Amino acid sequence: MIQKGAFMNTQKKKEKGRIAPVVLILIGAAFFVIMLILPLAAVIYRSLRSGLEVYLSAVTASNTLSALRVTLIAAGIALAVNTFFGLCASWLITKFEFRGRQVLSTLIDIPFSISPVIAGLAFIMTFGRMGWATPLIDRLNNLLGTDIALVFSVPGVVLATIFVTFPFVSRELIPVMQAQGCAEEEAAAMMGAKGFTIFRKVTFPHIKWALLYGVILCTARALGEFGAVYAVSKTRGQTFTLPLEVDALYMAGSADSITQAFAVSSILVIMAIVILILKQIVEARGKREG
Repeated sequence: MIQKGAFMNTQKKKEKGRIAPVVLILIGAAFFVIMLILPLAAVIYRSLRSGLEVYLSAVTASNTLSALRVTLIAAGIALAVNTFFGLCASWLITKFEFRGRQVLSTLIDIPFSISPVIAGLAFIMTFGRMGWATPLIDRLNNLLGTDIALVFSVPGVVLATIFVTFPFVSRELIPVMQAQGCAEEEAAAMMGAKGFTIFRKVTFPHIKWALLYGVILCTARALGEFGAVYAVSKTRGQTFTLPLEVDALYMAGSADSITQAFAVSSILVIMAIVILILKQIVEARGKREG
């Protein structure tokens, strides 16, 4: 009887052990469907509900195309700047000992701790009409005969996008480069290899997937930024990005404009899906080669 009771208890524990993972999986799946799948599906449905002709009219409107152009320009420049800076900063922080290294590492994280809207307002207070940098910009314009403006313009949108995407590449690279250490680079240097050759043949093969992952995250953040860009953008059809165009259409309040807002939103959804697929491919390749 004692053995039978022990056997029954063991069976009950095994059944409970099987039930718990199933329950957790169901809860996770339900949360995923409710919070992610259904809202995205609703965007696609609302964008196509009035017909393909209305959808194509919305996504090819002049304001939409202008917003797409500004979004791609800002994202492209931010990606190039932050990739270059991320590589340089990561190399500096992980491969060299110098005074202020920890300060530099901390400064990189500032965009994570500051609201994007505050960042946009900071740019206005710096480069706007009342900003301390305005006299310098005016002198430069007078000297060169230009009309450079760093707020309420496309350059302002680019600066705001660079700021909010600043840490993504370096924060992916630094842990990988710290784990790699310096032994291989030092050995290559002792054999006569120069700096760029060491980076290209020794360092880069170890960090290429982390770099690509950081690039993908940076791109995703740049495409979807709203707060900082909203603060430094001004004119619809000239400096608006896609998220701002969606907001303008939706806030117009008419049935047609709301449908157009969902149509423009679908562009961002498609971009997000493409980026997500690329992210999964990079993660899989990185794990396979790691």
